[in-house]
This record gives sequence, structure tokens and C-alpha cells, in this order.
Amino acid sequence: MSETLTPRRPVFAVWLIVAGAIGWWAAFSLTMERFHQLMDGGAAASCDFSVLVQCSANLQSWQGSLFGFPNPIIGLAAWIAPIVVGVAILAGARFARWFWILFWVGIAGAMTFVIWLISQSIFVLGTLCPWCMVTWSVTIPTFFAVTLHLLREGIVPAGAKTRDAANSLMAWVPLMTLGAYVVVAVLAQLRLDVLSQL
Repeated sequence: MSETLTPRRPVFAVWLIVAGAIGWWAAFSLTMERFHQLMDGGAAASCDFSVLVQCSANLQSWQGSLFGFPNPIIGLAAWIAPIVVGVAILAGARFARWFWILFWVGIAGAMTFVIWLISQSIFVLGTLCPWCMVTWSVTIPTFFAVTLHLLREGIVPAGAKTRDAANSLMAWVPLMTLGAYVVVAVLAQLRLDVLSQL
């Protein structure tokens, strides 16, 4: 298969667009919340529902500005990429192998960052940020889908059996995602006793 030619995958493309739009909206909402707090010191965020479920603790922590500026600004820039890639696939674009590898590196970086943020939220800050959870909810399946896409298309060198398995596993991405959600929910319950605080 040519490096630049892969079959058009409309379902995959639509998912990238939907995930990108949801992730971008979550990042935008968190950015606006942070601006509101900066303009009105001490103001509670509109997504502060309780001591457990809130955005303020996350936004005002050092973890919420890991690189010296609010983390949601990263999302405002980064979530545009899946939207553009998804639209381009629907339009018939074909990307070179190097492009897909760089795209996957970005998605894997997002997944790594999300795993770290989940651990910080649950085990350090002791809060569940609603808009953060929206971001987590779309990053996880996007990582699974992009990883399997690279394998099934042979973008990452793999044998025929691996490519066939990756293609079959694409149908299981929702279940894999649900499994990841369950792991996060169990960790949150064990650490924060979420159910007793609802």
C-alpha cells in the first residue's frame, strides 16, 4: 500500500470531527471560566456544584497551569487538529505516513496528559472537574481509534494478521472506552467515595 493512499473511512472521520468539537467546547468553557475567575477574584465557577464536583480547585491549582498558562488553552489549539483531519478525510484527502505518525504522537501525548490529570484530580486534588471529565471522555476513545487506524491501514508496519485484528477491534472501541470509564469511576469511588456525596 502506498504511504499516501489509505481507504476513505467516513465513520472514523466523523468521530474525529465530533470528538474534536466536543473537546474544543470543553476547553473553551474551561478557558472562559478561568478568565472569569481572573477578572473577579474569588468568584466561583459555574461548574462548581459541590466540594467534590467542581472546576475551581483544578483551574486554580498548579496542575491546572502545568506549562505556565491554563491547560485549557492547549485544548483550544489542539482539538482543532482532529476536526481538520476528519473533514479532510471526508473530502478525500490522503495523508503521508509521517503525517499520521505525528498525528498519533499528538493524540498519544493528549492521552498521557489526560491520564496524569485524572490521577491528579482523584489522588491529589480530590475533585472531579465536569469539563475536564468531558475532555477525558473524548480523548480516551480517540486514542484507541487513531491507534487502531494506524495499525489497520499499515501506516505502522504490521503483518496482515495484526492489521486484520486492528480492523476488527475498531468495532470494539466503544466497549474498550466503557472499560476505561469504569476503571476511572472505580478509582474515584475508592478514593473519594463519590456515591455517598451525590
